[in-house]
Amino acid sequence: MREHRQAARIAVIMGVSGSGKTTIGRAVARRLGWLFQEGDALHPPENIAKMKAGHPLDDQDRAPWLAAIAARIDEWRGRGECGVVTCSALKRRYREVVIGDRPDVRLVYLEGSQQLIGERMASRRDHFMPASLLDSQFAALEPPAPDEHAIAVSVDMPVADTVAQIAAALLPRDTMPDHATLAG
Repeated sequence: MREHRQAARIAVIMGVSGSGKTTIGRAVARRLGWLFQEGDALHPPENIAKMKAGHPLDDQDRAPWLAAIAARIDEWRGRGECGVVTCSALKRRYREVVIGDRPDVRLVYLEGSQQLIGERMASRRDHFMPASLLDSQFAALEPPAPDEHAIAVSVDMPVADTVAQIAAALLPRDTMPDHATLAG
């Protein structure tokens, strides 16, 4: 997709629903002192209603959502800001919309077994995405190819370890903020 010739300024945290995108994304943003955007907040109301009703989104449903995420990324880039955005980005063509040829945007793939993620989804409250859609998420998932240069991290370890691994991969050690913590 693109070569990484400069340090990451924006991270797109991807994975199936229930993989921990929001929890991990917020913690990475806090640790690095970057902005955070919950990608689900950029869904049009029709998409939320469709998922709440137990229906998976199709590519037509996703198009305005992916465009909104790409616009947020471009907004941050235009202002010279660093940020973390969450987005399931299950298919390569979706990742091409939100990352494209932006060399300062890095993909972070949260990978985990369907069993582990299903257990997490079953215990989750107040989320629009029902556990019944997990099968469709895994069916649609196209793990990042080597040329996408994703940071792949297993979600079967403690959140603090996952966050530390991602932060270390996003920034060279000498650029990590001294005040960085995993609080939160």
